[in-house]
Amino acid sequence: MPVPFACPVRLTDDERQRLESLARAHSTPQALAFRCRLILRAAAPDAPPNLRVAADMHCHRQTVGLWRTRYLEHGLAGLQDALRPGRPRRFSPL
Repeated sequence: MPVPFACPVRLTDDERQRLESLARAHSTPQALAFRCRLILRAAAPDAPPNLRVAADMHCHRQTVGLWRTRYLEHGLAGLQDALRPGRPRRFSPL
């Protein structure tokens, strides 16, 4: 059964500063920068629900719920890409 209210995201000053710097850095992968902006929007003083954040960020509400939950459970490390299942790569990505 879905939860009717999203868990609030509360950030310390250090966490907010780290997320903002990652979101602004040109060397940050765009997927991670998007997730940082998403968490910053979810932690805004107006405590927006997932539907409002999704509308503001032009994504699906389930995407917001996924990253909100992962951030609350694992912190900044939860915003990184998870390992993919399957056979290990034979060649390096570079």
